[in-house]
Amino acid sequence: MGSLPRFSVLTGSRVMVPSAPLPHHMSHLANSDRTALHFSEGGCNISVSYSELERRTNALARAIASRAQAVGPNTDGDYVVAVCMQPTPNTVMTLLAAWKAGAAYVPMEPSFPQARISHILSDAAPALLIYDDSSNPAIFASSGVPVVAFEELTQDANTLSVDTVDNTEMLATPMTESIAIVLYTSGSTGIPKGVRLPYSAICNRLWWQFRTFPYRSSEVSCVWKTALTFVDSVCEIWGPLLHGRTLVILSKETTRDPQKLVNVLSDHQVQRLVLVPTLLRSLLMYLSLNPSERPLENLKLWVCSGETLSKELALKFFQYFGDHGGYRLANFYGSTEVMGDVTFYVLENTDQLDKHNTIPIGVPIDNCAVYLLDEQLQPAREAAPGEVWVAGCNLASGYVAARAADRFCDNPHADHPDFGRLYRTGDFGILEKGVILYAGRTDSQVKIRGHRVDLLEVDRAVSGVQGIDKSVVLCYGLDTGNPEILAFVTLLPEARLSAQHIEAKLKNSLTSYMIPQIIVIESVPLLVNGKVDRQALLKMYENTNNNDDSTIPLEFDYTGVDPTNMEAARVLFETVGEVLGRAARGAISLRVGFYELGGNSLNSIYTITRLRDKGYYIEISDFLSASTLGEVLCYLTSSTDGGRETKGPNFTAEPMKDDHKQQVIDMIVSSFYEKAELEQFLKHEIETSDYAHCIQACWAALLQARLSVVLKDESGNPVAVALNFDARDEPEIELSGGLAKIMAFLEFVEGSVRDTMLPEGKGTVLHSFMMATSPTLSARDNVAAVRALEAHTARLAAARRFRAIFTTNTSPLTQQLGTDVLGFQTLLDYQINQYVDCNGDRIFGKAPDDMRAIVCWKPVE
Repeated sequence: MGSLPRFSVLTGSRVMVPSAPLPHHMSHLANSDRTALHFSEGGCNISVSYSELERRTNALARAIASRAQAVGPNTDGDYVVAVCMQPTPNTVMTLLAAWKAGAAYVPMEPSFPQARISHILSDAAPALLIYDDSSNPAIFASSGVPVVAFEELTQDANTLSVDTVDNTEMLATPMTESIAIVLYTSGSTGIPKGVRLPYSAICNRLWWQFRTFPYRSSEVSCVWKTALTFVDSVCEIWGPLLHGRTLVILSKETTRDPQKLVNVLSDHQVQRLVLVPTLLRSLLMYLSLNPSERPLENLKLWVCSGETLSKELALKFFQYFGDHGGYRLANFYGSTEVMGDVTFYVLENTDQLDKHNTIPIGVPIDNCAVYLLDEQLQPAREAAPGEVWVAGCNLASGYVAARAADRFCDNPHADHPDFGRLYRTGDFGILEKGVILYAGRTDSQVKIRGHRVDLLEVDRAVSGVQGIDKSVVLCYGLDTGNPEILAFVTLLPEARLSAQHIEAKLKNSLTSYMIPQIIVIESVPLLVNGKVDRQALLKMYENTNNNDDSTIPLEFDYTGVDPTNMEAARVLFETVGEVLGRAARGAISLRVGFYELGGNSLNSIYTITRLRDKGYYIEISDFLSASTLGEVLCYLTSSTDGGRETKGPNFTAEPMKDDHKQQVIDMIVSSFYEKAELEQFLKHEIETSDYAHCIQACWAALLQARLSVVLKDESGNPVAVALNFDARDEPEIELSGGLAKIMAFLEFVEGSVRDTMLPEGKGTVLHSFMMATSPTLSARDNVAAVRALEAHTARLAAARRFRAIFTTNTSPLTQQLGTDVLGFQTLLDYQINQYVDCNGDRIFGKAPDDMRAIVCWKPVE
């Protein structure tokens, strides 16, 4: 790596990279019996060896070439094969066969909306489209592109030779600079653009990976989990296969489920993983639920890309894995136009987090250079922001049909022919202490769950909805790591559109992660210069983002409601609409579920209590378990006893014993470290082991008091626990860090009540100290477990002649349950952000004003 003194230019190492298309580099594995592909899902278990992969793709290549030959290349001179398939071994074989046939592949998701598929097929002009049974062939009918199902293509291949395909049989003889893949991504014009990736760029990226992060001899299996349309899939698939590893193919369902994903990674002893920070956060949350288990101890290399990696998330990573276990967290930066990754930074311990204000995107990879340029395309001085431009061997050949040619230009600063072209990323960066820090976007493109989204494309789709006069599309929450696309719209006078109608129409033109939340407004606020006042719109969203916004029109669909149930249905639908407000996602009808509409556990309790206020009753467990509002309506009754007997989970209760200790600790960690409201403000000062220390410190006293209860399920597994003390006989325990601060706060709010408002003397008030449930419980069973714990605690308190039960709730859900369902009376309602600790610090100062600590009690009957 070298740099121009005082100027922001960094160059990666100059190394030789093998040339030739990728199938050539796999030829040494043609006769290997090692497993190349493995797929196991829903009872389907498939393994394909390297020798079988070689034979089948040779025959498939001939079948592809035969069908595509008649169509010819597109206007760029590329033979392109479109692939619309779900992740299976068949998909990988199709991609490799397309290469062997002398074509590039362009992937599409079967879930893509019709408009996006039509655009890709029209723009890329593929010579053939191959699909599987996850796709509806009717959506391709009007494209004019020859279409074939994979099964039919396989039938063709069964009659053809499995020998190596020679150049005379190919559509075109692939060279190093030939196009290998075309990937579609949003562009600055608001129109998806096809990025033409040559073999040379793919090889440069892969061989840098092989040199920088080599495969270990023990590294047998790797996973492919990223969508085929996302550039990270290229290295996920072909990196392992070029090195003779087994590629374990994961379904979308497995990738979305942290428990399933962790199990697969553990079962196959996977040692490296590429993922967006959002998924990393989800996995760390899941892993922290059972800190005593270490299912991913073999997974040493974690690569984050696609989104900004925060220091807070990196700290969580090392808090879980530790600083000295050889675990590495890498931050990759790039885009499809530069083969996904062009700079990198590797974290190996928490000390590195203190070196910079943000986690660097790092330094260039081999044979690449990064320039931070000012508006005159001159290098910015070190520590000054500049726009990120990239040169080198990772660059794409351009876009399909030479679109947006201005994104690629000649490099006036080139000191080597390989750096002769520049790509404009549209990002800002700063050179600091030899590495580059990301400093934001220059245009309207943002990252949503790892996907790059151009707000202009979204705006174009919103503006195209008939009846909309004006639209302004913005992104809210980028700084908090929870971005949301918002579309503020005004309507034409004659238009009769709801926000839900507009969102439903957008499903035909935008992928799911691009669909914005629609906010209908009277007029667009303007600045004095006539430009849109974007900050005013975002402030408007912040100020009205609550569940009581009744100004947003909701759609009620009473189709299928029996006339005799119409009044109950009307009350149910209107109540759901009142609770969800403009957060409701779609029409409220019998066919949709409460959670599908945007509800959650807290909203469900609000809904149930509001229904009671209107004279309609339903058991909490029935509401939570209902898959649709139609089922809710079946359970709804005007009888105060619920009108039906509900068979809940068969829990059994028993006094807490010494052999429950580890399970109690696990449940406490699950319920408090990851979910509790106070902990979120002090996570950087808390470790999961702190809870084990807390329980250890008071364990003997808990057992001696004989007031704590454990619930077990039908299999005898502990699934919930209530830790209880005599309020006048609690042990003094020493804690440290953030947990000590939380306990000090609870003593602050409880002490004033206990000492002035509660009956005096031992044996008078039972203190419900902590209550926790297992993460394995469903939402319905979780509520049932809380109610069962409360009932058993009340019976135990009565048996021991306590006069009342005393507790503090900081969760809105438990507050609502306690007040409206369990009969607790509020003694103190304290605004959490007003608390000042003994050092004069407002440790919960960032908490919203409506976040409260409710100290309450319930007399024992």
